[in-house]
Amino acid sequence: MRPSPRLGVYLVTDRGLCLGRDLLDVIREAVAGSAGVVQLREKNLATRAFIELAVAVKELLAPLGVPLLINDRVDVALASDADGVHLGQDDMPAALARRLIGADKLLGLSVHTPQEAAACGADVDYLGAGPIFATATKPDAKAPIGLDGLARIRLATDLPLVGIGGVDAGNAAGVVRAGACGVAVVSAICSAASPREAAAALALAVRPAG
Repeated sequence: MRPSPRLGVYLVTDRGLCLGRDLLDVIREAVAGSAGVVQLREKNLATRAFIELAVAVKELLAPLGVPLLINDRVDVALASDADGVHLGQDDMPAALARRLIGADKLLGLSVHTPQEAAACGADVDYLGAGPIFATATKPDAKAPIGLDGLARIRLATDLPLVGIGGVDAGNAAGVVRAGACGVAVVSAICSAASPREAAAALALAVRPAG
């Protein structure tokens, strides 16, 4: 049976934004501050190093009951026994990914439009919708959809949604009011002076909004 992640505060990692700190330390602090899911995103790391990092993160998170998801790379997710994988629209088809990872792993998918959300089949567990606001974290990000765009995606699917893109403690509550059950953040935690306090502030912002 697949785990049921706490999608309220969903950390997407970026080692380059961690202000020189060790990624494991940033993750540890974020989880202590209430991050309920960690997505390991590594665009430029060699496969062996990516697997080794994923194993280390999995060993950190497993005793805490926090799922580890791997961005894009089904092979790395399988090799590290991660809890699941998150795919983009140009990655492996969700149905094929589900066959490879099995029924017990989580599968997330990024969507930008109501049409993409409506086209998701039963293989997907949750959707990452965005970018909600303008963001410099992902250079190839599409145009922001805004809170209205998120609300339209909410109407197109019954799957759990996390809003991503330019989200911080100041606007997270609005993202949840527009239909998300949580927020996915990168720099708001990775580049924070205190990842623990940043995650806690996001959790407080999301909780009353829900």
